[in-house]
Amino acid sequence: MTVRVLFFSILRDLTGAESCDLTIDAEEATVKDALAMLLSEFPKLQEWEDQLLLAVNCEYADPDDLLADGCEFAVFPPVQGG
Repeated sequence: MTVRVLFFSILRDLTGAESCDLTIDAEEATVKDALAMLLSEFPKLQEWEDQLLLAVNCEYADPDDLLADGCEFAVFPPVQGG
């Protein structure tokens, strides 16, 4: 399956990309699986791992949520206000 990953804010700087396609060689994959692949591919994200907010198709996601082929997986830092 292929998942479109979107990076926001400082995560764009850390990855050097606004987005990427993540290919997962599995019939079923969870948000946690995709995140593990991203942390491996982009080691600079590891320092943010415990703070990342995750969304699938524009809705906040839990680590155990399943992904579907062609879905959009967004990764962003904590929301800040002022």
